[in-house]
Amino acid sequence: MLPATMRAIEITAPGGPEVLRPTERPVPEPAAGEILIRISAAGVNRPDALQRAGAYDPPPGASDLPGLEAAGEVVAVGGGVSRWSVGDRVCALLPGGGYAEYATTSADHALPVPDGLGMEEAAALCETYFTVWTNVFMRGRLKAGEVFLVHGGSSGIGTTAIQLARAFGARVFATAGSAEKCAFCETLGAEAAFNYRETDFGDAIRKATDGRGADLILDMVGGDYIPRNLKALALDGRLVMIAFLGGAVAKVNFAQVMVKRLTVTGSTLRPQSVQAKAEIARALEEQVWPLLSSGAVAPVMDSRFPFDRAADAHARMESSDHIGKLVLSGWQSADSQ
Repeated sequence: MLPATMRAIEITAPGGPEVLRPTERPVPEPAAGEILIRISAAGVNRPDALQRAGAYDPPPGASDLPGLEAAGEVVAVGGGVSRWSVGDRVCALLPGGGYAEYATTSADHALPVPDGLGMEEAAALCETYFTVWTNVFMRGRLKAGEVFLVHGGSSGIGTTAIQLARAFGARVFATAGSAEKCAFCETLGAEAAFNYRETDFGDAIRKATDGRGADLILDMVGGDYIPRNLKALALDGRLVMIAFLGGAVAKVNFAQVMVKRLTVTGSTLRPQSVQAKAEIARALEEQVWPLLSSGAVAPVMDSRFPFDRAADAHARMESSDHIGKLVLSGWQSADSQ
């Protein structure tokens, strides 16, 4: 028997981390093709902070609660679901609603918890791995032997991208904001990491590649990085944008795009169709989940916060002091014991 209500963390008004507050909501019911998950842990991601600030509305029909990835136990299945059964341990990409005790999602967006991983590690997988796979390998077409540069190498996206690109045979480089973070990127498999506060990444990547430049750059900064990225790309290079932390407007010399035959593209994950995300899930299960189960790649975990302290988790994420992923797990409330 499932409870009628659940604890959740809601956005009380657009604003800073302090607007995240505990609340009580009805337990959602899975529609046809969906599963209901009792959540053990949920990942914390930049889109959650954008939604909290009022800059990233949920898609139509999605929960207004933040949280785009979680791990837990299937406790109910909707009509037409055959793969999952009550009691299965899953991690899943969510349309929203992960900051709660229960959430629904498409059955096709759930994946088994990889062998050897706990629920907190599993909760840190889907949003990041879906994003990296679709942008680096599907959209960016990264191949073995190519030069790959990822900005924000110590972030959840960055640590994932470094490991996966290296696992699939690319030469990997990264940028980060401190000597400590750069050194950590190199332990994950980056050939070199450049401190963007001290080094021009374009000069550095050209020097490291004998003047050739990067075949693919994954960027979440934008702003004045955009023209610098174009300059740092090799002939037939690709620039993939996934966020604009430094702004979405830049002055660009498009002659470089023509002369160097560059491709500039980008995507966001949340608004994509159920079918598109299901295809990403299938590719991940086939090509990446064995790497997770074997330990060849692994989520980099920064810290864990109780759901009640989601505001503290957001504050840490926005400080940019973290390395890797932050997750919510457990409740401080006395009645959670």
